[in-house]
Amino acid sequence: MELFTTASTTQDPEQRGEELGLAFGDKFSTVSKLYLEHFEGLNIPVGTVRRIAETSRAALAAWAPALAVEAEAIARAARLEPWELAAVGARTEILAAQPPRAEGECSTAVFTGAGRAPETMQTWDWHDFLVPAAVLFDFVSDVGRKVKMFTEFGTAAKIGVNDAGVGLHFNILAHSSDSDQGGVPVHAIARRVLDEATSLEDAHSIAASATASASTCLTVFEARQDGSLAASFELSPAGMGVVRPGQDGWLFHTNHFLNPGLRKGDTMPADSSTVERYQHLDAVRGTLAGHGPAGRASAACVGAGEKAPICMTADTSKPLIDQWRTLLTISVDAKEFALDFYPGRPDEAATYGLARF
Repeated sequence: MELFTTASTTQDPEQRGEELGLAFGDKFSTVSKLYLEHFEGLNIPVGTVRRIAETSRAALAAWAPALAVEAEAIARAARLEPWELAAVGARTEILAAQPPRAEGECSTAVFTGAGRAPETMQTWDWHDFLVPAAVLFDFVSDVGRKVKMFTEFGTAAKIGVNDAGVGLHFNILAHSSDSDQGGVPVHAIARRVLDEATSLEDAHSIAASATASASTCLTVFEARQDGSLAASFELSPAGMGVVRPGQDGWLFHTNHFLNPGLRKGDTMPADSSTVERYQHLDAVRGTLAGHGPAGRASAACVGAGEKAPICMTADTSKPLIDQWRTLLTISVDAKEFALDFYPGRPDEAATYGLARF
């Protein structure tokens, strides 16, 4: 995965979208083509893909008009049909048209509490053939918040931080209430939190206001003068659950529901590694705190290196659509408004170090 960096100072969503589309039109086009081929490989008919993309596009326009304007401007500048770009922006909503596959995505660890700045780490696990390139974007939101985020070309946001000290990690979930109806894209919910929230309470209100058709967890944290706060907002069409840190300040999330009510409808396959990854993080919680990003990545692997459950290497004996790889290890510094990242597994990040954005 090639990582690009870019910046924008405009608060006008149309101008911001045009800048992105002109600068990276080939990247948006390539990713759109790859996702449409991926959906075909998953036996999701192109008519269904377009219907969900259009419905999610309309839901976005109603819930966050500025984000819809930005997406339309990207599509125009990149010479894409709006629904083709929307198919990437609503990729989670389209994937919800079928039962989830055996694997999940991502492992997240966040440490907060009184007198502590947030300490965080996430792995992003996905198909590398769908992400030849991704972007780190530094911009000013419509309401004037400075934002730094990582995302794919075509999704509104994934992982990031704003200058109010609010940061966010992102984990996909699966629930029996998920459908092919096409709701507000979950990546856009993450983006609006980064664009607008000045507190954990703000993030809760924003997330709760969206009507989703697919499930996802947004783990949000806030750096304050007296310490830090965190919560995981588990989104689903059946409602939103909130998960708080343990008494020691650690909050972990992988790809299964933790909220007792929503857990009953969890449909992540039993052979997914999500429980194993969660249990691994839980087992090393006593040694994870007090490190810089590279030290935290090393502690999370506990000497197991690439064999640690949170380090995902593609099994090339499986079909391409069942090959998963850790494409990114990232920490969010909400106090200093920065992202520390390495395009690979935590064991590699521990060895080679993380870059700062």
